[in-house]
Amino acid sequence: MIDVLVVDDDFRVAEINAKYVGKVPGFRVAARAHSAAQALAAVERGGIELVLLDHNLPDRTGLELVHRMREEGHGTDVIMITAASDVTTVQQAMRLGALHYLVKPFTFAALRTRLDSYAALRRTVDRVGGRGLTGQEQVDRIFGALRTAPASSAPGLPTGHSEPTTDLICGVLHRAGHPLSAHEVAARTGLSRSTAQRYLRHLEQAGRLRLSLKYGDTGRPEHRYAWVTP
Repeated sequence: MIDVLVVDDDFRVAEINAKYVGKVPGFRVAARAHSAAQALAAVERGGIELVLLDHNLPDRTGLELVHRMREEGHGTDVIMITAASDVTTVQQAMRLGALHYLVKPFTFAALRTRLDSYAALRRTVDRVGGRGLTGQEQVDRIFGALRTAPASSAPGLPTGHSEPTTDLICGVLHRAGHPLSAHEVAARTGLSRSTAQRYLRHLEQAGRLRLSLKYGDTGRPEHRYAWVTP
């Protein structure tokens, strides 16, 4: 589980963002903060791996907080979630190492895409680092893990499909080691059953999954999908 600190000066917005985080598999809210001072104290206590950070805080800006964190040696990852969308603020966020910048208002799907890509980055770093690999190819893998290009621009994916969600479903099926139904995939990923079915159907048609039928005593057979080892 990735422990997240949600920072927003509006208590209601912080609660909504925390509920969003709680709906994404692999993430949990470790703490909430409504000022830069509270956020810094939470980071200093330790255990925080990712900060979802608003920029407009009552005591100092979010970017000033990130700068302070870096000065004190805290390498905690940061995703900015703010209504501030001016070029100067965005550039400063990039220079301070913010991994993503999400402009308010946003949808749950938009936040989930950023969190999924962040999780993908963590997996990629662990995988590459575990092998002790170096070189341009491995560097490209790490930087590429954070891409959140629109689904329509992703080669091989139909409109409305995203790479992070596709990777999430493939990972579940690969780890399962046995066929799963759309209902089981939905339960393990946190997706709706209809969304899981749509992705499973595409992956099966693309030859990445194998479809089998499980017949019960009554009713229609259950579709089950298994990972196809390349």
